[in-house]
Amino acid sequence: MSDEKLKLHEVVAIRKGVKSRAYSELTELHRKSQKDDLYSGLSREFTPLDDDGETFPSESRKVQMVASDVLKRVRKLRTEYLDIEATQELGNRMAQADVVVDGEVILADMPATLLIYLEKELADLHTFVSAMPILDESKTWSADPNSNLFRTEPSRTHKTKKVQRAIVLYDATEHHPAQTQLITEDVTTGHWSTVYTSGALPVPRREQLLERIEHLRNAVKRARARANDTEVEKRQIGDAIFGYLFA
Repeated sequence: MSDEKLKLHEVVAIRKGVKSRAYSELTELHRKSQKDDLYSGLSREFTPLDDDGETFPSESRKVQMVASDVLKRVRKLRTEYLDIEATQELGNRMAQADVVVDGEVILADMPATLLIYLEKELADLHTFVSAMPILDESKTWSADPNSNLFRTEPSRTHKTKKVQRAIVLYDATEHHPAQTQLITEDVTTGHWSTVYTSGALPVPRREQLLERIEHLRNAVKRARARANDTEVEKRQIGDAIFGYLFA
């Protein structure tokens, strides 16, 4: 454990950089560390049997990777990352805040990690409610006392059918028969009485729900900000782990 103090939001920001840098270097180190020839070196010289015998140039190849150095570097990189990870995770246990809406505590002592989750859940819920259908605003609706539905008053419309009828164009005379013509006209055969029903949301109700969701989501955001402003101690666990592993 260290006496150094950090804000949790600072730890979260630092962790991203540490993780990216450590894993990038560890990946490259892992790739190289598997190559046997990098661990191998040699130095040889040729000595002829006779002073005037054939000679050959010396050969040498330096060792490029030393296992103990590789493990030392692995320990340093992973210790740095493990320490910042421990600082964040243990800090999350301490980082709490109340969710307050209009002066009322809706949720007390919520950990920062849960507040992040709640914020996402409320965003998803806002999307869900936004997509729900609403009552047709061209109609007048009232709540049905016998169900959870809405209904309109009965509307009366005519039911018609096409009927052909002969009309007389010219009456019959002594010399000519009557002239007639068939015409088609709409004749009322009855009346429709229509009642529309719906299970959709009234517009004011949907707006109220969306407003309340947004209000609560903003409260959760503020709580998360307060929780992430919690001061945490820098933790050190890497030395203990690698002190055992690489002893």
